[in-house]
Amino acid sequence: MVNRKELRPDSSPQEEYGALLRRYREIRGWTQAELATRLAYSAAHISNVETGLKLPTTRFSRSADLALGTGDLFERRCREIRHGALLEGFPEYVQHEERATEIRLYEVGVIPGLLQTQEYAATLEADAVRRGAITAEQAKERVELVSLRQAAVARTPPPLVHAVLDESCVRRPMGDPMITDAQLESLLAFAALPTTVLQIAPFVMGERRPFTLPVTVLTMPDRSVMSYAESAQRGHLERETVAVLPILTAYHQLQAEALSQAASVAMIEGLRRGSP
Repeated sequence: MVNRKELRPDSSPQEEYGALLRRYREIRGWTQAELATRLAYSAAHISNVETGLKLPTTRFSRSADLALGTGDLFERRCREIRHGALLEGFPEYVQHEERATEIRLYEVGVIPGLLQTQEYAATLEADAVRRGAITAEQAKERVELVSLRQAAVARTPPPLVHAVLDESCVRRPMGDPMITDAQLESLLAFAALPTTVLQIAPFVMGERRPFTLPVTVLTMPDRSVMSYAESAQRGHLERETVAVLPILTAYHQLQAEALSQAASVAMIEGLRRGSP
């Protein structure tokens, strides 16, 4: 066949996905144009996905599964590719987060994903694209993941969410001033919910701050606990209770030293007014 590119499925998950798509398409005897019609995409788009030139999206993968009768094969492969742009350990953590009855989180520097507005998340990921850390497609998937995580914890009944943010999180500007202001407004709305607690860990805590990196503690439906912590390179999910309990104790100490929710809300309102 003229202009048929040989695929190298072992070279990357993306090219493996493309080879798999071509294989199932050809098993059904369809051309790229015929598959494109069934998926409501262009033939060029199908070609770019098959040759690894374009990242598959969740929407594309679901359409491919439906058209090719492959269950959720392509959606799962897409998820694996998408998670390649995430820290090691984070995809597994997200699966537990969506079932947790209590979520205790501490963040430094940026608003945590569960509390981000879409504009804040998009601005954050756009800079990662600018630095060459991820692709534009991966940035889009990350922002979509923020929405999926937030939707998962908005279930009924919702989990209790305790959020302690280092003061740097609310003082750091993010993109246009309107984006930062909208994010602060969203934090105030979060604090007003009946199943949430929002506290700021002020700079004056100094050495009394027990954590230097982000950390999350989950309480599961069976009352077991697990923790998730990140470094710049990877995330680590700890499920051994004996190892998690000291982290939970340190989190309680953090909450005791942090500002009350009322004082935290007052600080955020002052920042919105332009007060120091």
